[in-house]
Amino acid sequence: MNSGEAVHQVSCPVRWGDMDAQQHVNNGLYVDYLQEARVDFLLSGDNAHLLGGGVVVVAHSISYQRPIEFSAEPVLIDVWISEVGGARFSVSYRLHHHGNLVAQARTTLCPYDFTADRVRRLSDGERRWFMARQRDSPEPGELTAPALNGRGHRYSFPVRWSDLDFYGHVNNVRFYDYVQEARVAMTTSAAPTTKRQPNHDGAGGADAAQWLVARQDVSYRLQMQHRLEPYVAWTAPVRIGDKSMVLACEIVDPMAEDRVVATARTVLVAADANGRPTPLTPEVRAAISAQLVS
Repeated sequence: MNSGEAVHQVSCPVRWGDMDAQQHVNNGLYVDYLQEARVDFLLSGDNAHLLGGGVVVVAHSISYQRPIEFSAEPVLIDVWISEVGGARFSVSYRLHHHGNLVAQARTTLCPYDFTADRVRRLSDGERRWFMARQRDSPEPGELTAPALNGRGHRYSFPVRWSDLDFYGHVNNVRFYDYVQEARVAMTTSAAPTTKRQPNHDGAGGADAAQWLVARQDVSYRLQMQHRLEPYVAWTAPVRIGDKSMVLACEIVDPMAEDRVVATARTVLVAADANGRPTPLTPEVRAAISAQLVS
């Protein structure tokens, strides 16, 4: 932290285990980097008690600019406060790697009283600290989607014990894993000829197709606990463009009358084997259109 300045910078190393099948940092791991930067930011000042006393993530919005490839060069993350309310605050980020902007993001959080099990208001001291680190930040427009209400592709998944965090519930980062698993299951079912990644042996050539995540927003409504009974994610395309589509996802609790636990909106871009955006083929467009929820 540069004392007296609004922007806090964190250096986050890239781990080999962060790589995915497309040979770059998995989109869900960006949220892990945000969490590391945010915790470092809070621990740098007078609000470290928020981590132990309670703060919950309400929403994330991430715009992916370019992939992060493995190297010894760390990701540099600029962190600042972009909004301060009575009972919530927003943290904004810019991520750079090798001098390139790789992502922009925003997290909305609420201070939370876990003893009383309710959101609480920011204290005067907390508000002063956050407002001293606030700066204007142009934000992308809201990525909207209709409610699915049990429509789309159904994907059942368990919560792993290791998914839990310091507070004893599923960490916000893990929701991106669940959304990703449900999304891959949905797109593979709808358009199995579209690969998850190019073949390592080069098979498929320049015509090999893949999906790249361009943006992903997640909103959290309820906490998730570890249990033996699975949760369910419904996923469906809600808009289709020339080279991209928007998917909606709803994670629901089938043991609580399908109450919505979290929602997600994801922009997927079709790309060739070299990562260049490419128009959807007629076959893929027809397959995805058959799943469309409006």
